[in-house]
Order: sequence, then structure tokens, then C-alpha cells
Amino acid sequence: MKKVKQPGFFDIAERTNKLTEMGDPLVGLNAEIDWEAFRSDLNRIYEKERKSNAGAKPIDVVLMFKVLVLQQLNNLSDDRIEYQIRDRLSFMRFLGLELEDRVPDAKTVWSFREQLKVLNLVGELFARFHEQLASHGYAARSGQMIDATFVEVPRQRNKREENALIKEGAIPIEWGKDEHKLAQKDTEARWTKKNNTNYYGYKSHINADHETKLVQSYKVTDASVHDSQIFDGLLDHTEDADGKKRAVYADSAYRSKDTEEKLAKAGIASQICEKGTRAAALTDEQKESNKNKSRVRARVEHVFGAQDAMGGHFVRTIGLLRAKVKIGMMNLAYNMIRLVQLLRRDTRTTG
Repeated sequence: MKKVKQPGFFDIAERTNKLTEMGDPLVGLNAEIDWEAFRSDLNRIYEKERKSNAGAKPIDVVLMFKVLVLQQLNNLSDDRIEYQIRDRLSFMRFLGLELEDRVPDAKTVWSFREQLKVLNLVGELFARFHEQLASHGYAARSGQMIDATFVEVPRQRNKREENALIKEGAIPIEWGKDEHKLAQKDTEARWTKKNNTNYYGYKSHINADHETKLVQSYKVTDASVHDSQIFDGLLDHTEDADGKKRAVYADSAYRSKDTEEKLAKAGIASQICEKGTRAAALTDEQKESNKNKSRVRARVEHVFGAQDAMGGHFVRTIGLLRAKVKIGMMNLAYNMIRLVQLLRRDTRTTG
């Protein structure tokens, strides 16, 4: 009978050490991010008093939060994140789990994320991480780049009259009679068209720092909301030591006479690209100015590109509140990865 070899401590340690040597990116996340700083906010999830001591104890809130970060970085469903945690030593090490430890199942992951939605916690967690960014010296200090991108959801094959009702904020009668069907219908996502392409879902509006490419603030709306309607809510009015505010860079979709007047009144330099019209085409000077502005503004596409690599521009959630959780976690996870990159860059520069 063939003898079965049991893995020992040194076997697992050798394997994980090799993962580190090969550049496991999760090692940097664990080393550079103060995960315990999120505990006070996350503890609100388990504040509801337990009726009895029966059943399994809740899994640690910080561990569950790290599961959601892992899920976002790797674009995994709830079922797949459970599988990957069980299967991958790098994931287990990141979470501080041993082989014999309890692994959160898909239902637990879904429930935890739902509590972030119910308690509206993602915005607070995003702001909490900004404290860490500032402590490392990465407070926003250069131009603020404002832009938006579509985050699509699975397209629904509704009848024309059903879509008309949804747009008016009503629910089709037949859907109301079937709670299971209604639960699968997103009545808050919207259709829109840009450059002859149709999109269905939501929009992620961000303000990113030009120098660090860190997301400073964000808003989530349905896809039909025009970018300019969210512009004011994204602006940063913080003054530097000299009493100056950061200039704002954006494409021509954000430019209007009203916007320019508001920025001038607020003391924010406008670097928004100018628009041409049939009656008044852009001059060569204006075209050159737009080109210079776009060289700065284009860096925001690096942010969206990195998020797209995480699968962040398509979500399978239903409803605006869940979309806000997923998109908020996408921005937070991106900032975490970006912090590690910045720290490595600056270490090489000063080393």
C-alpha cells in the first residue's frame, strides 16, 4: 500500500517563500497597508446583539474585508472567491489562514457585502484609507483630473412598454406579482448612447490626482446622468500652504459658461478643454491649448485602464446601492494597489 505523505510546516513555508521570491503582489499589500485601521468602522457590521451563543461565531471583520479586496482585485464571483481561497496558498497567506482554519463561504461573503450596503460603509472605508495615504505623504497636491466611465450590468430583455414604466420610476404589474422575477430585474440601471455605442448600467465619476493617479473622490450614478451634472460634487476646494486650490482638468463635455464662472468664483484654475461649434470652430491657438490640457487629463485613463484589468467596468449586481458598493470597493482596491506601487517607486528613487 502506497504511503501518503502528509504536508509539514516546512513544506508549506518553503512553498510560500517561493511565492514571495516570484513576486506575490499580496505580500506588498499586507506589508504596507494598516488593515487594523479599518476595524472600528467594520465592527458596526456585528454590532447587532446576538440572540444566543448557538451557531458558529462570525468571521473576523477585517478578514472579511480583505476577502472583498481580494475578490475585487481578481474579478471573482462569491463562489469563485471561496474556491480560490481554499485552493491558493497566496490567498490563504494574505488572509492569515492556516489549512485547518474556517474559510468564509459564498453566502457569508454576499451577506458581509450586503451589510456594507445597508450601513453605507464603503464611503467611510474609502475615506479611512485616505488617512493612510496622507500619512505616507500622498495627499493630493497636483491637478485634479475629473472624468467618468461606464460600468455595465447584464442587459435585460424587457419589452418597450416595460422600459418606459421603469424610466418613469414605476414597476410593471406582472413583475410585482412575481417576487422572484422582480428580484432579478434592475429597475435603477439605465440605457445611454455615446459615440453611437449603447451602454446599460451605471457610471463611475472620479476625481484623481494628476501626480499620483490616486482616486481622491468618486460618485456613482445611473448611466444616463450627464458627466457635467456630477462635476460640482467631485471638486476639491482644499487650499495649499499658499492659499491656492488645485487646477481642474477635464474634457470638453464638462465645459460650459456656468462652469467656468463657478470655477473662477471659487478660485480654481480651469484647464477644461474648449468646445468648437459649427458657427465658431476652434482656433489653432485653442487647439494647441486643448492638446496641452489633454496631456495631463489623459493620465486619468491610466486609472480606468487599471480598474478595467480588474474587471471593474462590468458588475453583476442589481440596483444602484449594490453598484455603489462594488464601484466604491473598486476605487478603494485600486488605491491600495497604487499606494504599493508609489512606495516602491519612491524607494527606488531615494535608494
